[in-house]
Amino acid sequence: MEFPAMELSSCTGLGLRTSKDASSTSRPLDSLKVKAVKGHETSAATTRIRTMLGDIAIAVHPDDVNHLIGQKVQHLFVDRTFTASETVDKDFGTGAVKVTPAHDFNDYDLGERYSLDSVTILGGDGTIDCPVPRFNGLRRFDARLEVIDALKEKGLYGGQEEHAMVVPVCSRSSDIVEPLLKEQWFARCDNLATQAIAAVESGELSICPKMHCKTWQHWLLNIRDWCISRQLWWGHRIPAYRVSFRNGHPKNQKADSENMWVSGRCYQEALEKAAAQLNVNEEHLELTQDDDVLDTWFSSALFPFAVHGWPSQTDDLDRFYPSTLLETGHDIIFFWVARMVMMGQKLTGRLPFKEVYFHSMVRDAHGRKMSKSLGNVIDPVDVIQGASLEDLHARLEGNLLDPAEKERSRRGQAADYPRGIPECGTDALRFTLCTYKAQGEDVNLDVNTVQTYRFFCNKIWNAALFTLNALPDNFEPSPMSEMLADCSIMDRWILSRLSDTTATIYNGFQGYDFPIITSAIHRFWVQNLCDVYLESIKLSLRADAHRAWVSRNVLLTCVDGGVRLISPFMPYLSEEIFQRLPRRPEREDPSICVAPYPTTEEFPMFDGSLEERVALSLDIVNRIRSIQKEFGISKLSGHIVCNNDDLRGVLSQLCPTMATLSSCRKLQMTNQEPDRCLATTVASDCALFVEMEYIDVPRVLERLQAKLAKTSTGLKKIEAQRSIDSYEDKVPQNIREKHDQQVEVLQADSARLSAAVAMLKTAR
Repeated sequence: MEFPAMELSSCTGLGLRTSKDASSTSRPLDSLKVKAVKGHETSAATTRIRTMLGDIAIAVHPDDVNHLIGQKVQHLFVDRTFTASETVDKDFGTGAVKVTPAHDFNDYDLGERYSLDSVTILGGDGTIDCPVPRFNGLRRFDARLEVIDALKEKGLYGGQEEHAMVVPVCSRSSDIVEPLLKEQWFARCDNLATQAIAAVESGELSICPKMHCKTWQHWLLNIRDWCISRQLWWGHRIPAYRVSFRNGHPKNQKADSENMWVSGRCYQEALEKAAAQLNVNEEHLELTQDDDVLDTWFSSALFPFAVHGWPSQTDDLDRFYPSTLLETGHDIIFFWVARMVMMGQKLTGRLPFKEVYFHSMVRDAHGRKMSKSLGNVIDPVDVIQGASLEDLHARLEGNLLDPAEKERSRRGQAADYPRGIPECGTDALRFTLCTYKAQGEDVNLDVNTVQTYRFFCNKIWNAALFTLNALPDNFEPSPMSEMLADCSIMDRWILSRLSDTTATIYNGFQGYDFPIITSAIHRFWVQNLCDVYLESIKLSLRADAHRAWVSRNVLLTCVDGGVRLISPFMPYLSEEIFQRLPRRPEREDPSICVAPYPTTEEFPMFDGSLEERVALSLDIVNRIRSIQKEFGISKLSGHIVCNNDDLRGVLSQLCPTMATLSSCRKLQMTNQEPDRCLATTVASDCALFVEMEYIDVPRVLERLQAKLAKTSTGLKKIEAQRSIDSYEDKVPQNIREKHDQQVEVLQADSARLSAAVAMLKTAR
């Protein structure tokens, strides 16, 4: 159950089921006239005029109506007099407000400061309970109208005015929440909070991200006594017992009047404690346990050690407590995490964990908090298994939602998922959540993004199938040391990429930087392994037996290591692939769950110099692909001129690979710049020349210039929109972000097209 705040800017009818008249549930600022016993008169303001039946004082400002301070005021309906005191903003309402300690948090604090009585005028059923028959038994909002009528009859109603305020509303009943004074059990927390603060300041307890340390300090430095009792049907019953003497005992009346309580883990323990305190025999006492239960957060705070058998000193408690890491949402940093720390330190003398990692909060694709009222709640099961729009609508019928909320939910679902939610799977959803943004920021979950990573899962699966099909039956992997000496440049490159990826992931785990980890995994599988290495070894797999044997071992090494790298994020997919891969003789792990996670000690093959040279060759491949795309050519022929002998040797070996990756007709090294070629500089000592034999220069130039003109027009149009004076104030943030993305894309397209046009003009 939640109590979201509803902001009301003016008098508003809420149409509550607990009132006969919807308009009576509004909250204007009412004023009424009050008279001092000595004849002085003033007006007091209130937003809940019905609670005047429990008024105990009038609060005024000393510079405004100081003539009332200290005087006795006669209650308008009840035989009760009270005092006017100084403590109110003179600019609020009439400059005087009535004080009802039993039905307002601020008034309660005021009552404690001035030792005022608290008079409760609301019963547990929400009806008025007061000595005035006219109002007694009325529903609270109906009583408002009746009180106003009674004041008008006496000529004491001063009218009403609009007043902006925040009203707490119950998420289940949609009713307004009313403060009601009840006896409760409290836990004193000041000393506990001091110890919890010291644990973070000393570094004994580590909080990640560090930005939440400030929140930790704020909550605990301003801590108040904790109300730990709840009036619910479920929960841990409070171990407190009210003590009374049995009938006939001389101390019976005295014990009842003193309202004595004792605590105990069971009835017998509490009985023995009470008998010892009163110095009487147990048979003269009768104990009644309190019906209240402990606050859920109190019970939850015991979780880290209670699950291991505490307070008994069990083997599990010695072995598993304290734990190492707690991972949870930052919205319960105080409600749960701080209280677990305080309870652990108090009851066990130790912290329940050494580190706390606070994950981001998940919002919808538009950045809004998920709520039933907006209809934007995403059920993870629907993302995992998929659901049609009709299925989403049908599930709303089984929920206990208000009809208006159901309709809003239907509209929200139709807007966000017009074709339903595609089946994405558990691994894709988990991986997606770990890819979002930096630590501490909220996650705007877009189902389309989850679907993109489902396609990534498919790519990994297809790469694994390619590997299995490339391996002969009964293939036995060889130790890595036996194959390294015979590895080709591309073999050594992919092993270097695996080593570098492993190091990046290790560093990411140390700092809980999951976006860095997932980016490294995605880059290795897609850009390195699938897009480059798998394509480059297709010729090697058809070459001589030894060359094919080396490539198969390297390929298996990369897939095996890559699968183990993704296992924390994609346990189902990685296990499925792992069970199909041949094992090396030195490792026969039955499951990926117990297989060692990759380390740089296992893969020490990083070679930065080699990676720079291969990166240059891949740049050449990308330039060839770009020229073929822009000029509309399926295949072209190219020449590479390089003045660096070391680089020339590497590029000479990689020419067949570059030709395969770029789908060129022919690619070769040459010593001199060829004639009738398009030239593009790759590096200071390396250039690419593309033959113009298959290029219709006038036609291609005309097409590129038309594209460039269209791109420039689109860019100018958006820039004109962004240049208006009120752009930042009037244009919604999501539209501004969309414009920024469009400008970035158009600028990149313009630069690419301009370069292609310049190249053609130079070659004519």
